[in-house]
Amino acid sequence: MSQDPVHTLPDLETWSRPGPSLAVLGHPIAHSVSPAMHNAALSRLAESDTRFADWRYFKFDIDPADLPRALPLFRARGFAGLNLTVPHKVIAFGLVTDIDDDARPIGAVNTLVARDDGWKAFNTDGYGMETGIRADLGVQLRGSAVILLGAGGAARGAAVQCLQSGAISLHIANRTAANRDALIADLTPLLSSGQLCEGFDPSAPPPSLPDGALVINATSLGLRPDDDAPIDLSRLPRLRAVYDMIYNPPRTALLRDAARLGIPHAHGLSMLVNQGARALSLWTCLPASLLAPSMSAGAHAALGL
Repeated sequence: MSQDPVHTLPDLETWSRPGPSLAVLGHPIAHSVSPAMHNAALSRLAESDTRFADWRYFKFDIDPADLPRALPLFRARGFAGLNLTVPHKVIAFGLVTDIDDDARPIGAVNTLVARDDGWKAFNTDGYGMETGIRADLGVQLRGSAVILLGAGGAARGAAVQCLQSGAISLHIANRTAANRDALIADLTPLLSSGQLCEGFDPSAPPPSLPDGALVINATSLGLRPDDDAPIDLSRLPRLRAVYDMIYNPPRTALLRDAARLGIPHAHGLSMLVNQGARALSLWTCLPASLLAPSMSAGAHAALGL
C-alpha cells in the first residue's frame, strides 16, 4: 500500500515549492494511491518533456468543515489542480460556481482545475468507469442494458454516465425504496427517447429484467472480507458481464460469484486509473489515453498487485 506522506491544513498554510503542485483531498486520505498513480505518470512525462520536471502530486487530509477555507488557499499556494474524494465531492459542488455541464446532473465533482478567476470543476468518475468497463470487459455502455447496484453518490454518477452514453435501459437495485425512487426521479429528465429507467429490490429481482445485462456494483458491499454480495447473481437472467467499482480487495464476494457462474467480470482499479488519467489530462492538456498506462503501473505497484 502507498506510503506517501499525508499533509494537513497547517502544512498548506506554509506551503512553498517550485513548480506546479497537484493534490487529492479527502477525510480520511491515508489509503489513497492517487499520488503513486499521478507521480508515476508525471515522472514518465518528464523523461521527454522538461515542462513537467517540477510537477508533483500530494495528498491532504482536510476536515469537511475546513474545505471552504482550504480551496482558495490551495489556489493561492500555486496548486494547478485538485482531486476530491469522500466526503468532499458533494461539498465542493456547493462551493465552486464554475461547474462543467456534464457534472451538474451528478451533484458532485472530483476534479478542480485552476483558472485565473477560480476553480473549474469536473467529474471524471463516469469517464473512468466507462473506459474501464470497455478496457476490461469489452463492453460498450451505448446500447447496453445495465443493472446498477446501489442508489448513493457513486451510483448516481454511474447512472448519469450510463444514460448520457446511451445505455438502452437502466435497472437500479437498492433495498431502501425511498432512496431508489428519489434517484430515479432525478434521472428521469435525463432520459432520451426509448431509454428506460426502473428500480427494484435486490432481494426480489423481477422476471422482467433484460437478458444479457451488464451488472455494475456501486455499493460499498465488498470492502470488508465478510461482506455478502449485494445481489444473488444466480437469480438474474443471463448476464453479459459484472463490473465491481471496488478494487481493494480485488476479489469481492460479487466477483467470486461471477467467476463461479462463468460470467466475465472485473474489479474497479481500471476505473480509478482512468478517472485519474482524465483528471491529469485536464491539468496537462495531454490525452488521457497517453497517461493511463503509466498511471496503471503506478497504481499496481502501490497496491502490490
